[in-house]
Amino acid sequence: MNKTTSIAVLLCAAVLSACGEHAVQDINGPIASARLRFFNFGVNAPGVNFYAGSQKMTAISSTTGAESATGTAYGSAGSAGFYSSIAPGQYALTGKIAATVDKDLAVSTVSTTIADGKAYSFYMSGFYDATGKSVEGFVVEDPYAAAIDYTVAYVRFVNAISNSQPMTLYAKNQTTSAEVAVGAAVAYKGAGAFTSLPPAVYDISTRTAGSTTNAIARTSVSFVAGRVYTISSRGDMTVVSTTATNRPFLDNTANR
Repeated sequence: MNKTTSIAVLLCAAVLSACGEHAVQDINGPIASARLRFFNFGVNAPGVNFYAGSQKMTAISSTTGAESATGTAYGSAGSAGFYSSIAPGQYALTGKIAATVDKDLAVSTVSTTIADGKAYSFYMSGFYDATGKSVEGFVVEDPYAAAIDYTVAYVRFVNAISNSQPMTLYAKNQTTSAEVAVGAAVAYKGAGAFTSLPPAVYDISTRTAGSTTNAIARTSVSFVAGRVYTISSRGDMTVVSTTATNRPFLDNTANR
């Protein structure tokens, strides 16, 4: 073996070793046909790495290249909200503590069936029990059509606040001032239907049945034509601060 070949072999070995230590998914072979993404919306929950069975689906690298102990923090989506591919089947979806203390302790687990060709979102939700080290979770299907109208945006609402009443999402066009309901009322752990909206900048809010007062509000949210969005509520409905981390909040994450 000549010197050049030896260096190449060593480089390949180093890359494979690094991938083996910090890999999230095995990318060998064909891409799996289903998709899955993850949200840590459990109030006061620790940062976690998400798993489907024994397969780690999300992780964060530190500045040294090693896996970070922060994981996906509260209020964040794993892998920046992007989907991970996964083979269809029955899974225990789990959030496991990323920190050194209680490393890999499962704090939230939901068993579900992932169907061929479909997309899903797993939410850690509710309030973290620091004594029992557990938090609720749920899974919703993301059933937007593959063939979409590229002249409009599609929006739906997911309610991940455990102490909320059923809420309806409203979107008010900042240019025309026209306001529409985005689907019907959605209870905790529920998901509304995707609704088409003209592309524009909107002020969005949620309201409970019969109320004209906003329960949660967020201004200047852009919905772009040809894109699909999920607006998710998170936080604690009893918090009145406008800056607290656990205040009621409307998260906007694109599905595509």
